[in-house]
Amino acid sequence: MNDHKNTILAVVLSAIVLIVWQYFVGMPQMEKQKQQQAQQQAQQQTQQRQQVPPAPGQQPIPAPAAAPSQPGSAPPVPGQAATPTSAQAATRAAAVGASPRIRVETPSLRGSIALKGGRIDDLSLIKYRETVDPKSPAIVLLSPSGSPEPFYAEFGWVAAAGTTAKLPGPDTVWTQQGSRALGAGEPVTLAYNNGEGLEFRRTIAVDDKYLFTVKDEVANKASAPVSLYPYALISRHGTPQTQGFYILHEGLVGVLGDQNLQEVSYSTIESKKTMAFDVTKAWLGITDKYWAATLLPDPSAHLKARFSSGTLGNTKTYQTDYLLDQQTIAPGASGSANSRLFAGAKEVGVVSQYERDLNIDRFDLLIDWGWFYFITKPLFLVMDYFYRLTGNFGVAILLVTVLIKIVFFPLANKSYASMAKMKAVQPQMVEIRERYATDKVKQQQALMELYKQEKINPLAGCLPIVIQIPVFFALYKVLFVTIEMRHAPFFGWIHDLAAPDPTNLFNLFGLLPFDPSQIPVFGQFLALGIWPIIMGVTMFVQMKLNPSPPDPTQKMIFDWMPLIFTFMLASFPAGLVIYWAWNNSLSVLQQSAIMRKHGAKIELFDNIKALFAKKTETPPPR
Repeated sequence: MNDHKNTILAVVLSAIVLIVWQYFVGMPQMEKQKQQQAQQQAQQQTQQRQQVPPAPGQQPIPAPAAAPSQPGSAPPVPGQAATPTSAQAATRAAAVGASPRIRVETPSLRGSIALKGGRIDDLSLIKYRETVDPKSPAIVLLSPSGSPEPFYAEFGWVAAAGTTAKLPGPDTVWTQQGSRALGAGEPVTLAYNNGEGLEFRRTIAVDDKYLFTVKDEVANKASAPVSLYPYALISRHGTPQTQGFYILHEGLVGVLGDQNLQEVSYSTIESKKTMAFDVTKAWLGITDKYWAATLLPDPSAHLKARFSSGTLGNTKTYQTDYLLDQQTIAPGASGSANSRLFAGAKEVGVVSQYERDLNIDRFDLLIDWGWFYFITKPLFLVMDYFYRLTGNFGVAILLVTVLIKIVFFPLANKSYASMAKMKAVQPQMVEIRERYATDKVKQQQALMELYKQEKINPLAGCLPIVIQIPVFFALYKVLFVTIEMRHAPFFGWIHDLAAPDPTNLFNLFGLLPFDPSQIPVFGQFLALGIWPIIMGVTMFVQMKLNPSPPDPTQKMIFDWMPLIFTFMLASFPAGLVIYWAWNNSLSVLQQSAIMRKHGAKIELFDNIKALFAKKTETPPPR
């Protein structure tokens, strides 16, 4: 009975591992392939459309006009309107050069602000590159309308019901005043006069990281009062390719007061079209894996916030926006509104600092820490501390593993001690099985009595594995979502701990000039690098440290498990595989010491020898 329980337990654990692998690796890879195919089809359609010249004066189809607002109600925020020329710009550079601009240059950012529309729509993150090669292009975050992938922030005023004043919009050309370029501590000012008595000013400042501060002012020099609503929006045209869809949120995001954290995927907002919120203490935006653009209004401000999706021609569009309370500006008076924009890399320290300094509610959730937040974030902070001491995140992972071993030492010690006791009573267990070979009920009762007498927990060997599961997932999340791990090197051939081991056994570690992982259907199972092999060997040694299970099925499962894990974890981030290999090695040392302390024989070499020894057949009776 006990053997059957152990067999069932082994099968269940194996099934859990397979399900987890499929959830975290298999399904994201399938989703990624689908997105790549969809993106290729969209690009082909775009190229076909670009080959057909538009009719003279043809404009892109605008977003559907909103229904007229009721008297006293808030008007809609401008939709995802675009301001390209009659034909879409062929390149991003052409779109940037299509309008006059103010240069943006800080220690973290390069780009420009369009005088046409006053948008922040051209930003590159100069500290981050597309590949591990430091000479590769910088990451592009924001791009203007007319480029292949528009992504921009816009600020302004919306007229209240009954107000017919001419307001600046996407096609308005602002006049630059003061500084010729926007830099850290060097704001710029834009001005616009509507010719009807309203004068608009926009002052834009930026810090040395990723925070823009936008102050919009309007002076009423007309003879009648005017009622306006300040607004801010972030718009993205086209559905971006997401990474790791099932383990990472990419899309619309925000903490919206009592609505708490909202994570809305692109597909969800496409089906819902609009999600509206009436809140305070809010922030909202659009996030990628490592980068984000988010609106950060004053925490005390009352917002009518919205997530929405639409179409612009054949292109899907996504928008997050908010509307502040109405301001009625009397003749001779002025009004103002302050907004903030975070546009940059989701660095843990920077995001946390903005949360503290600006009193932003749960802004740290911009980084997708996942369900194990209470483990994941502290785990990163400890790793980051060790990184600052050693200068290498790989070394930090090794040190954190040792620390985890120390924390769980009492539980692991108890587990291994119980295993050692079970090993010591193996002769008695064999004797009981032989004595009650035909009566399984009495056999189980006798075994349980033996366990009770010797104070043995028959499931103790599973505890070290169970302990590792939440830490494993938390570490995987840290490696996958934190930008600090991106392109973080270890030693030797590992130049990116967040990427799989680049070596491959099946092309003889680079000696053969082809990539086996690109083979259709089963290529993903042929990405077997050096570190996954090391991990598999350490797991094999740990398994063989224990006596072979008496049940043949259970023995077969445990014999094959290291090989299965080796192939399954091969496509995981190298940092995770290094952690698992190092953890296995420490477990072998720890278990050996504890078993020796309790007088149990270590049968590692005997078990390995038995695995490869030829089975001698008993000659038939004469």
